[in-house]
Amino acid sequence: MSSSTTVVFADLAGSTGLYEALGNARAAEAITQLTQWVGRVCESHGGRVVKMLGDGVLCVFPEGRRALAAVLELQRSHQDRTADWPAEAPMRLQIGIAAGEVIEVDGDCYGDAVNVASRLSDLSGPDQIWATRTVVSQLRSTDRELRYRSLGNFPLRGRQQPTEIFQVDWEDEDASGRLTRPALLSGRAAPRPPSGGGVRLAWFDQQRRFRIADLPLHVGRSAEAEFPVDDQRVSRLHARIEWRNGSLMLTDISSYGTWVRFAGGDAELALRRQDCILIGSGEIALGAPFDDFSVPVVSFEVLTAGQ
Repeated sequence: MSSSTTVVFADLAGSTGLYEALGNARAAEAITQLTQWVGRVCESHGGRVVKMLGDGVLCVFPEGRRALAAVLELQRSHQDRTADWPAEAPMRLQIGIAAGEVIEVDGDCYGDAVNVASRLSDLSGPDQIWATRTVVSQLRSTDRELRYRSLGNFPLRGRQQPTEIFQVDWEDEDASGRLTRPALLSGRAAPRPPSGGGVRLAWFDQQRRFRIADLPLHVGRSAEAEFPVDDQRVSRLHARIEWRNGSLMLTDISSYGTWVRFAGGDAELALRRQDCILIGSGEIALGAPFDDFSVPVVSFEVLTAGQ
């Protein structure tokens, strides 16, 4: 049977750390309780749980508005549920949503929407909700609670044409202005460097190249940082760069924030304890926005094999 369906894939990031912190039995029980809770929230909004995938949940909804209402509740409630969990294993939710024709066979679901929702969940990063245009186009003008922004076009594995992706804001209006704006620019392809790739960083006369095998690396004021930047506005360990889910990720871990600007564009991405994907080349401002001309700025270039 084929039908137009909205697919939600919710993944719990951080399960490996939880097993290390709690031990196998307690961690497995905690993850099971969380995935069951995710399923119950989706069902309360008219969704149906298709299957549990370890630390992930696949659900389907008859239309996008119900799916979006469900994932908003999930993100808003999840932090409270895990507030007393070990700091090294926060188990943050990352969610992908897509809509389209879905084929159901023996209780399982197949189709492009399933594949896209799973891929968006992988790419979105902790605390984020990414959706396709086919999902957000189902919203009505009366759905004032739902806010979203276009992140531009992004190439997804298995699709010939780039897919426009939207980030759904789930925090209150003041906090949502500080949400990560992942580094996706309209019409640009995100390079996925193989093992021979990496990243080149430069600050004044300091230039270093890091291979994928050298990651993760830290930028910061401390001598522990692999790329040191000696400035009082820079935290001891200010930002982390790592290879995750097939992408080069920058994570702000500082006290005052990190700003990213990509070559060929004027937009600044403000990161506050959040992630973004690094693509192409650009600049990273540490501790203050780019309009502060004295702010320390690190140049970056994502390298492919052979560079």
